[in-house]
Amino acid sequence: MKPVAVIILNWNGAKLLRRYLPTVIEGTNALIADIIVADNGSTDDSRQVLKQEFPQVKTLFFDKNYGFAEGYNRAINETNYQYTVLLNSDVRTPAGWLDPLLEFMEEHPNVGAVQPKLLQDRNDDKLMFEYAGAAGGFIDKHGYPYCRGRVFEAIEDDHNQYDGKDIDIFWATGACLMVRSKLYNRVGGLDKDFFAHMEEIDLCWRIHLSGCDIRVVTASHVFHLGGGSLPQGNPRKTYLNFRNSLLLLYKNLPKQDGKRILIVRRLYDTLALGMAMAKLHWGDAWAIVRAHRDYRKMKHLYSCQPTQNLLKTFPGAQRNIVIDYYLLRKKKF
Repeated sequence: MKPVAVIILNWNGAKLLRRYLPTVIEGTNALIADIIVADNGSTDDSRQVLKQEFPQVKTLFFDKNYGFAEGYNRAINETNYQYTVLLNSDVRTPAGWLDPLLEFMEEHPNVGAVQPKLLQDRNDDKLMFEYAGAAGGFIDKHGYPYCRGRVFEAIEDDHNQYDGKDIDIFWATGACLMVRSKLYNRVGGLDKDFFAHMEEIDLCWRIHLSGCDIRVVTASHVFHLGGGSLPQGNPRKTYLNFRNSLLLLYKNLPKQDGKRILIVRRLYDTLALGMAMAKLHWGDAWAIVRAHRDYRKMKHLYSCQPTQNLLKTFPGAQRNIVIDYYLLRKKKF
């Protein structure tokens, strides 16, 4: 049996499958990996496209849209590979992209998950990091995620400035995340109550709490379109990001530390609400209000907080990215 399953979760993405799946087939070493498309209850012609145009690809068909998190949980539960790559349907993979990831995992048994460099899929030759993970993810003292190569909306060109630096990262991008399958299941997989957005950071937090490391393998890179399911500026994306950020902190911090940090975080969210209203972005403003309302309803789902506060010890987690970015004008990692 091959060691790796490259699982692509699809929902109403027939156009993306036609555009990106051929690159995955062509660029992936068939000796080490099977490509599996898990269809999340699509209502477009995705299933027909898979059957007629990509018969060489393995498929799983779900009865409805279970969301990013539960969709992947179900797909991994139905497969039995040593390693799983969670690959977005809007990712272009160059030849040989997977081999360095597998080699690194085999050589580093204490590493639970890895990601490649994530670059923008552009129509020109310019190499820029992609928002969703760049060259590895970090988190600040109030739970704001940032990356080597991306801080808030400031995105760097890739000049190989982060290559070859073997450091532990806090989170790996869900756009292309390779994980040990048994570890994934042992720490509980992706949180289905998140549905989508921030769920990979939550998973990585639990991987760290289990005692494993997470790395970025810069010898590998892929190209990500981004916004394939929910584009930037969509109020649904705003809602999920704000709600899940609060849940992320509540469930993964010791209770007393979490209370203190969440007070500050909710004050920042109030400022974000004011900015949305000032810009007449009523959809985003209402999304923030709903996010906080639903956070209060959902936090009772998490009654077993850890005793270890990773934000006190993990490199980069003592920064205040809001101050750095908006007041000190620091735009780079």
